[in-house]
Parts: sequence; structure tokens; C-alpha cells
Amino acid sequence: MVLLATTLAAVAATGAGPAAGAGPERGAGCAGPERLPVPGAEHQRVVCLPDLTTAGLAGTPYTDMADQAGLTAAGTRNPSGVPGRQVDGYFPDDSTFNTTHGWNHDAQFVIRLPERWNGGLVVTGAPGTRKQYATDTAVSDHVLARGYAYAATDKGNSTVDFHQDGKRPGDAVAEWNRRTTELTRAAKKVVAQRYGRAPRRTYVTGVSNGGYLARWQLENRPELYDGGVDWEGSLWTADGPSLLTSLPTAVAHGIGAADDRAMYRAGFARGSEFLWEYHRTAYWGVTQKTYRAEFDPSYDPACPGASAGSTVEEILAPCASDARYDLERRPASVRRALGKVALTGRIGKPLLTLHGDLDTLLPLAADSAVYRRMTDRAGAGRLHRFYTVAGGTHTDGLYDSHPDRLRPILPCHRSAFDALTAWVERGTPPPADRTVARPAGGDVVNSCPLR
Repeated sequence: MVLLATTLAAVAATGAGPAAGAGPERGAGCAGPERLPVPGAEHQRVVCLPDLTTAGLAGTPYTDMADQAGLTAAGTRNPSGVPGRQVDGYFPDDSTFNTTHGWNHDAQFVIRLPERWNGGLVVTGAPGTRKQYATDTAVSDHVLARGYAYAATDKGNSTVDFHQDGKRPGDAVAEWNRRTTELTRAAKKVVAQRYGRAPRRTYVTGVSNGGYLARWQLENRPELYDGGVDWEGSLWTADGPSLLTSLPTAVAHGIGAADDRAMYRAGFARGSEFLWEYHRTAYWGVTQKTYRAEFDPSYDPACPGASAGSTVEEILAPCASDARYDLERRPASVRRALGKVALTGRIGKPLLTLHGDLDTLLPLAADSAVYRRMTDRAGAGRLHRFYTVAGGTHTDGLYDSHPDRLRPILPCHRSAFDALTAWVERGTPPPADRTVARPAGGDVVNSCPLR
């Protein structure tokens, strides 16, 4: 869910971004109006580019490859050669975590408008505490090549110190939902300006925290979308389960205060043990302490304090007190903070969920399997499909270290997106809930049939 520390290098680069680029470029061969004002934006720039995919943008100010570190497997094949316009900018905000372009301003966004448009729009929010270019390789390239316009937000706060945003507990995460809604509404109007008509279909998708945003939007703003794909979205509920009920056990295990049986009871999968050491050093501590600071700042306020740390070691280190954290024993104010962002399962549009059975940050049993039951209880099960990806884990980059045990989820996400559009646009039902088996051979990095 959080993708706070996919690699030590990515954490070390927290707060970094591409250098400021040139101003608007005009007359570069793009059709349509040169000016594309984004409703509500405080600042923006428009450029015409020969290729909106990462193949063309890598090394330019129009993407940030460092912020994508670890999200995809090294052998991932992506399309290229999609000319069009890119709009970068930000909405009014009073926080300054996002240093991209030297703007030092949050609520940054990117909107991409391909020359050959298929009438659709895809919206996403950044995974973890990353920023607006984080899923350029994982999502943007694929949908742009299919002809969709694309829009992504940094969610209004980023970096491991995101919990410092907002006036009250839960405000920072609640802003993620507001910013996604804000961008969706604005992007629809920008699309209408560029192409002369509003998008015929609008889809929401995302990875990790972006998957949570897809769930929340389809529960609370279904009128804005036609459907969505949720790639291992984080689960927030007022009373649990959530990260705050599974990660304390992981932190305790990491310091020798909990055994393997406790991990299994918390939802961590048998067979995922080979991933535990990596997650102990790169994920569990930093994730628990920062999200606990967001929703329950009165619990050990000295750790992490004003910052999660100034060095990689400090950032990744757990708070010893988190090994004893027990949500059930915390005051009602914590559940009220969680309630601001809690999911209900009451989706109003079709949603396809993907989750790896070896996810060792957001264990499937404590996350998407629970969300599937929530949609059923809410009477929305007919709108939901749930696919367990055998051998999938939270970040596809780990496949490169364990190709004999893991498989990337990205190709499954692409198949799920195609299944969603067929469901919405042609009435073709997607496959029933199932486990997508890991094949014995073949190109698992770029192929994942759902059927």
C-alpha cells in the first residue's frame, strides 16, 4: 500500500524531483487549442511533446523515473511513440512537501492528452507517499497507447512526513480523496477543451494507496466514473482490519518479540517468509510509525516526531513502542480519525481488485479478501470482481530478485483494465472471482490472462 521504501535508494531520494523545465512550448505540431486552462489550478504549464510515454520523457522534466523505482519488473515492455500535450501544475494548497519542478508546492498534477484520442479518460493517485509521475510506467504508458487521456495527482501531500499535513488526525489521508475528486472534475473539463467534447468514459485506477483511492471514489463519487481497477489497494476501516492492526505484529516480529505463528494470525501468508527480512528492513517500521502518527499522534509523539528521520537508517527504523501498539485499546478519537477515510464496500460502479497472495506489506487475508466481503455485505458484490494473483507481492520490482517464486502483477492489471472496459462498454462480464495461477513457463513479466 504505501510503497514508502521500495528500495533504499528510493527512500534516500525522498523529496527529490526533476529539474524545472522550460515554459510552455507552442506550435510544436499538436492539434487543438494552445491554451488549456485547468479549472481551479493556481499554476500550470502546457507543452506539446513528440512522445508522452516514459520512453520519450525519461531524462526530461516531464516525468520522474526515480519516483517509479521498484514498481515494475526490469523486463517490462511498454509502448512508446504517443505524441500529444502534457499539462503540469498545482491546485491551491498550504503544504510544500512536493519539490518537483522546484515548485515546492503540494497538490501537483499531470494531465496527458494524446493526439489520437479514443474518447476516454483514466485518473489515478500516486501510490504510497510518492508523487504524480510515480505510475507513468505502470499505468500512463499503457492507457495513453490505447488512446486514453490520463491524469494523476500527488494526493496533496507526499514523502514520509506526510502526516505533518492537516490540522487534525486523519486530515492528510482524507485530503488524498479530495484531491483525486478535484483532479477528476478538472481533467474532464480540460479534455472537453482539447477535443471539443467531454470524455465518453472515465475510469479510476491505482496501485497501493492509489487502489484505495479507486475504492473510495467508486464508493463516494461514483457519478464521476464508469468503473475502476484496484491494484492491492490499502484497506482503512474505523475498527480494523487495517495496517494499524497487522503491522504492529510485523514490527514485533522484526525485533524478536513475536513468533511466526503470530504473523500468520495477523494475516501474513505462509510461504511469504522469504520476503520478511526485506520488508523488516525496508517497509514495516517506517510504514507503521508514519501512519500511526497520522491517525494516532498522541501515541508516542516523540517517535517519529516532527520528521521520520534525516537519514535512510532513521527513516526506515521502527519505533520500539509500535511493537506494542493495540488499536483496540486506543481512545475513540483514533477511530474517529480512521472514520474520516474508512471504506464501506458500497461501490456504485464496477470495480476489479487484484491482490498478490504473497503481499508482505498488505497481507491479502487482512486486506482485499476483507474488502471483497465488505462489498458483499453492502449489497454491491455484483459490481465487484476479486482476483488473487499467485506469486504476486506488493511491489513488482521484487520479482527481479526472486524470479523463481514471484510474478509481477502489472500484466494482470493490464488484463483487468481490458476486462473492465469490455464489461462497461460492451456488457461482456469479466471472469468470476478466481486465483490467477503462476504458470510454469512463459513471459510472466508481460503476460497475465485472467481467464
